[in-house]
Amino acid sequence: MSNPHEITDLLLAWNDGHSESLDLLMPLVERELRHIASAYMRREGANHTLQTDALVNEAYLKLIDQRQVNWQNRAHFFALAATIMRRVLIDHAKSNHRMKRGGEAIHVDLADVAVAVPAVDEDLIALDQALLRLARFDPLKSRIVEMRHFGGLSVEETADVLEISATSVRRHWALAKAWLKRELRQN
Repeated sequence: MSNPHEITDLLLAWNDGHSESLDLLMPLVERELRHIASAYMRREGANHTLQTDALVNEAYLKLIDQRQVNWQNRAHFFALAATIMRRVLIDHAKSNHRMKRGGEAIHVDLADVAVAVPAVDEDLIALDQALLRLARFDPLKSRIVEMRHFGGLSVEETADVLEISATSVRRHWALAKAWLKRELRQN
């Protein structure tokens, strides 16, 4: 693992307009981005049509396009990366769901074609919708779930990004998990 301070220094240099720092940054964070993407993909199932490399590439392209972000540190970077990966997977699942319902359908004679359609990850869409509902009345808990569950950030890293205490993160994390569990059971 690379030095967290080195990553933070490069992010701050990138903030200051030193574009060459991005070239130095990406090799340092690539392994952790793959780790986050792998964690997401393990939850997706074996027949998922999006591969880990594609998820990392999509996130990378969206991260380098972030011009309005004032990077704070390494944890802030990976929290945003996790959020972006989650959005890519949600968009992918929704797109597959639309296709399953006939969107952009091409009519063919089924006698001529054998097609294997991957199952849409309805659980991911349900979790995303539950997180959106949670964010409406408690955005902090929603962000904590995103960072801890999807981003793989530690309690301390999450506290650092959100500028709250680790104790508060633990309390909100426990309450958010309980709320989400109840919410997902009801749907």
